[in-house]
Amino acid sequence: MIEPEEEDEAETVARAELVMDLRRQNVAGRATLAALESVPRSLFLDAPHKSLAYRDRAAPIDCGQTISQPSVVAMMTEALALEPHMRVLEIGTGSGYQCAILARLAAEVVSVERYRHLSELAAARLAVLKITNVSLHVADGHDGWPAGAPYDRIIVTAATEAIPAALVDQLAPEGILIAPVGPAGGVQELMRCRHGAGGLVGERLADVRFVPLTPGIARIL
Repeated sequence: MIEPEEEDEAETVARAELVMDLRRQNVAGRATLAALESVPRSLFLDAPHKSLAYRDRAAPIDCGQTISQPSVVAMMTEALALEPHMRVLEIGTGSGYQCAILARLAAEVVSVERYRHLSELAAARLAVLKITNVSLHVADGHDGWPAGAPYDRIIVTAATEAIPAALVDQLAPEGILIAPVGPAGGVQELMRCRHGAGGLVGERLADVRFVPLTPGIARIL
């Protein structure tokens, strides 16, 4: 069971300094940065990696996955252009950190993860933060979560060489999808795509590195 953590003064200062650094980088606006400041990243890291909580770098989590660096989380969140009434589909729950940020800014978040272990850990962390507008599901991210479609926004937190057709089908008209597109193990392009009448129209935001979007539900963990 994950217990609420007592945040000491040093951690509070470190969290504020991280947000100030992100503000200087101009990667996100006020609402997104406020959401990041409200979520203790240390809660989403295991003890050996908690020293990385307020550094702008990725960190390892269970099941061979990673938690993205805060500047990338901020940039992807900002690119979604979220509004309070919106419903969001997240592909790749991971630690639950990005999910917690989205939950601060949207009406509802549906998050899909192929590792049951990660999904259960994320659920416990979100419960500690008393976040109740999130539903977590263990499923193949390529399939999305059609039962909840359509979604105003979709965010994919793992690299794919092509955006799965099922996700396009589940995106509302004029909805926005953010995903790292490119080969596994290399550099991908972070793409912001809008669902127009003729399909997705995309723009490149940045070069990134993400773990691959692996098909299927993990047999272990």
